[in-house]
Amino acid sequence: MSDPKHEIDTLVARLQAWQHDYYIKARPSATDAEYDRAFDRLLELEKAYPELRRPDSPSLRVGSDLSADLPEVDHTIPVLSLDKAYTAAEVADWAAKTEKNADARLNFVVEEKIDGASIVLYYEKGLLVRAVTRGNGTRGNDITANVRTIRSVPLRLPEAVNIAVRGEIYLPLERFAEINARQEVPFANPRNLAAGSLRRKKSSEVAAIPLEIFVYEGFFADDSAAEYRTHHDLLSYLQNLGFRVNPRLGLFGPDYGSGRFRAGELSFSAGPLEKVEGFLKRMNEERNSLGYEIDGLVIKVDELAPREELGYTGHHPRWALAFKFESPEAVSTVKAVEVQVGRTGRITPVARIEPVLIGGSTVSNVTLHNQQYIDALELGIGDQVAVSKRGDVIPAVERVVEKSEAAEPVWRMPEACPSCGEGLESHGAHLFCVNRRCPDQVRGRIVFFIGKDQMDIDNFGPETASFLIEKGLLTGIEDIYRFDPETLAGEAGFGEKKIALLKQGIEASKEQPYRRVLASLGIPDLGQKAAELLIEAGYRGIDALLKAADGKEEAALAEIHGIGEKTAASILMSLRDPELRKQIAALRQAGLNFEEEETEASSLPQIFSGQVWCVTGSFENYKPRGKAMEEVKLRGGRSVGAITGAVTHLLAGSGGGSKLAKAEKLGIEIVSEEEFLKLLGSE
Repeated sequence: MSDPKHEIDTLVARLQAWQHDYYIKARPSATDAEYDRAFDRLLELEKAYPELRRPDSPSLRVGSDLSADLPEVDHTIPVLSLDKAYTAAEVADWAAKTEKNADARLNFVVEEKIDGASIVLYYEKGLLVRAVTRGNGTRGNDITANVRTIRSVPLRLPEAVNIAVRGEIYLPLERFAEINARQEVPFANPRNLAAGSLRRKKSSEVAAIPLEIFVYEGFFADDSAAEYRTHHDLLSYLQNLGFRVNPRLGLFGPDYGSGRFRAGELSFSAGPLEKVEGFLKRMNEERNSLGYEIDGLVIKVDELAPREELGYTGHHPRWALAFKFESPEAVSTVKAVEVQVGRTGRITPVARIEPVLIGGSTVSNVTLHNQQYIDALELGIGDQVAVSKRGDVIPAVERVVEKSEAAEPVWRMPEACPSCGEGLESHGAHLFCVNRRCPDQVRGRIVFFIGKDQMDIDNFGPETASFLIEKGLLTGIEDIYRFDPETLAGEAGFGEKKIALLKQGIEASKEQPYRRVLASLGIPDLGQKAAELLIEAGYRGIDALLKAADGKEEAALAEIHGIGEKTAASILMSLRDPELRKQIAALRQAGLNFEEEETEASSLPQIFSGQVWCVTGSFENYKPRGKAMEEVKLRGGRSVGAITGAVTHLLAGSGGGSKLAKAEKLGIEIVSEEEFLKLLGSE
């Protein structure tokens, strides 16, 4: 009798090789009959010996009929959006500005922006352990079981690396057409079908949808990234690991001549930077001939070291830009302009237009941004306007086609808030209502506060909030914890069970951690990412932030990597508002968390606070050397992968090389392993 484990291992290796040849290389190396016989034998063995089923078994591609929830998990890498440009001139300006900010000569990679569902694949020792949706950029849904059914997603890598890989899951147009032909009510587009499929509760249903993936970024969990100098080197490595990398790539800058450039098995259109415009135009012209949908291109700094120096805003990396293709247009008539008041008091004009079909959907509302935007258009009610969907998503008025003789020449913003009647203040290009008791602001803050991505109060949705506001039971978020849900007895829709669930949800929300409470207050520029950055920088409670506001410590906050001067000024100005302080006091009294819970890591002395460390060479006590940088982070410091002017300390082991030489030239403090251990021991 053969050894079942040995036979299973042999079948898994054989099937994985065949799958790689078929789905990644597009060069089948086995007949369908051969594949089916091997696959059926594997299923037979796994059924007889379930304890021998491997976590990377090809049988996982079939999926399960068991219902699965979609739990939320934290991302361990930055999963941000991209800043956008709509013209080649804007791309050129951005590239020039980026070079200036990096103070370096840069090259740029151009990739297609796949119109699909964003995903992060987390591998530990080469094994796929989690597949997480983008979510809000900080937390996403764990859809590992569903993603395992996608045959072009490697379940095990040929190297035992710890790496997070970003990619886009999409549905090829040919497959989309085949599926839609069988539908009584067809799906709107491939992207919606792909994204919806990934969120199904039964992975066997996902397995029936022929989804594909392209990957475009890799983030190592240790210092392995130091081996790669450029993004194109990293893409080549990802391809060698078995990932599908989109072959339609461009590489432009001073280091590459015209023609083609090869990196491993990848081939790039190459040329000097001035050739980018022609490449953008050609890719736009060819988009309709592709077998998948793209909604633009992504331009990235190729060199990895300057990316660390350029950093991130709270919204996007400063080293990447999305170029959105020119959008389809239609002509419509402006029927009215209405003004909306956001939760931060920002006043936004919205044009109500005659409904018009653009890019497969009906548009009847178009944001006009601010008075400057309206003045530039010279737009008035009754005008005929050209409307596009910028980036194929956001409706925008591009220009006035024909003026209406009956209307005022240009529509003007009101002088008072349409919600509360208070006067408006100008901040930059926008108008704001500064009355925190403004009804629309109150409603917006409450709906924001209770939302799933914020305090996530169960059984307390926007409709319930609106009802309570209209009844006068809620005049601010603090009232959520003051009013008695029992007073709703007898109201339509508020039975005994609903009231009990509402009370339970409100009480449970008091257990939310400080970082979530802070981000839920609705303070401008203080979202979840900023809250985490502040906490990691030592502002571990609201009192520390209020003290910083009183002391006007904008400069100190601005030094935090990822915050910046404008964000620091905005946050501290808001925290000086007496109304907000009253609200914070009331919420604290209600029992919400306004201090970050101490952990073993956070209780360590923050001896490296404000310092930026880099590491080079090899060490006796830190293998891999990235473990030393974890010690730095636990004690308040920050680590980077390359020597720049921002680095304050270099931890140097044996064989330091170019990093050591550059650090000495810049006058950076050099720390040996022995000295580093003494610093840790001094605690």
